[in-house]
Amino acid sequence: MFCCSKVIESRTNMSRISWRELFPSKLSQVIFVTYILLFVNQGILVTASQKSDNKYDYNIVSVVLLTEVLKLVISSVLYCREHKPGQLIKEIVLNRKVLLLYFVPAFLYCLYNNLAFINLSAFDPTTYYLLMQLRVVVTGVLFQVIFGKLLSKKQWISLVILTVGCMLKQIPMNHADSASAVNNTKSQSLDVSISAILLFIQIFCSCFAGVYNEYLLKNQGSEVNIFVQNVFMYLDSIICNITLLLLNGTMFNAFQYDNLVKVMHYKVLLVMLNNATVGIVTSVFLKTLNSILKTFASALELILTALLSWILFGIPVYLNTIIAICTVMCAIYLYSQNPVINTVQSKDEEKHELKEHLQMEEV
Repeated sequence: MFCCSKVIESRTNMSRISWRELFPSKLSQVIFVTYILLFVNQGILVTASQKSDNKYDYNIVSVVLLTEVLKLVISSVLYCREHKPGQLIKEIVLNRKVLLLYFVPAFLYCLYNNLAFINLSAFDPTTYYLLMQLRVVVTGVLFQVIFGKLLSKKQWISLVILTVGCMLKQIPMNHADSASAVNNTKSQSLDVSISAILLFIQIFCSCFAGVYNEYLLKNQGSEVNIFVQNVFMYLDSIICNITLLLLNGTMFNAFQYDNLVKVMHYKVLLVMLNNATVGIVTSVFLKTLNSILKTFASALELILTALLSWILFGIPVYLNTIIAICTVMCAIYLYSQNPVINTVQSKDEEKHELKEHLQMEEV
């Protein structure tokens, strides 16, 4: 009877939001909120830096490269606050294997950051962030493969609901949307198709890079200082971005005086500074929380993005957008009742968890 009552109590608790599991400390709560605000701000700033035709008058690859340099400087300074600069060199040499492993997420983040500028010129911020939520399902699959943790039925249902919510955004539900859909030309449809392909590539880069980065933070590089790992990431990312500039033949033009003046515009500088802060906060987020919660944090950005896009840019919020956002919020609530936990457990904790699991199966 005691066993049954414990199981019933456990199941009752699972129907509530597991705030302690979602946020193990006050710091994790601050990181979560900060992460959301920074990402919302990033989409708004990038949109604000566009010209009237939604194009950019600056080289986006050089902006991404300079942002990675800024991240590298910030990470190095944060590490050297408590260590000598020579120790950083020793850490790099000692953990060179981890440095090489970081080329995988660095390359994917390089593509992701450059595609973010391209896709934000093709979609308004609200639509962009809604469609980006399709990465949740991909992240769920990668999370299972890399960490070997099976997601529960409730978790998968929440992921499916989230995907449906993203799809609803593309369904016209009022006269204005329908008229707009009918009046689209073939060339516009082709542009949308190309943009959709680029968006899916960005989604894959985001998913694989995020989960693989978490894997490095908690496994291969678990003993390495987090700021040293950031240095690894940004060193590799700088190399990837320089390679990209060389491949598209804009390496020398990107750093000519005229282009540098455009990059030094205050709007572009704000984009770089905000993006650099996002990079630092993301690494702390993945170290403290996990990739699944990271994607759901991105879903919470939708409400703020839709509101700010309407206020700042006059982008209307239609019925399909409201329904899509509500559906996504339902998925977030469902997930919060049974979140993925990916912290390092002691042997006693593992035994206790296994014992509870067996008791539930017996009932």
